[in-house]
Amino acid sequence: MGQPRKSFGNIGDHHWTRTRKDANAEDIEYLRERSKAPGVAEGGEARNFYCMECEGVIPFEEGDLSCPHCGAEVRGSARRYFNWVEIDTPPESDVAALLPYAVAILVLISLLTLWYFNS
Repeated sequence: MGQPRKSFGNIGDHHWTRTRKDANAEDIEYLRERSKAPGVAEGGEARNFYCMECEGVIPFEEGDLSCPHCGAEVRGSARRYFNWVEIDTPPESDVAALLPYAVAILVLISLLTLWYFNS
């Protein structure tokens, strides 16, 4: 294999960024379409998420709200960010599920302690 040609100044046609220009056409088109969504031109806030219906920008707030562009209700903990959907709030605690096991272990330890000292 030959050595890669060096590139200084303006990027030549042999540079990897130019040779891949057609490889991501679908992704580039998706990003172009996303930039046309309602509220994108205004820039949004420091932290935003997107409406699941119209893909418009919604300023990040806690709780149930509605989209300012299409009026769709935003409920639950799932939020759509630029390229992914995320469950934004942590799940409920597992203490209630683990409590029976903790009680059983304490009872077992108590019984073993009683048996040990009574024998």
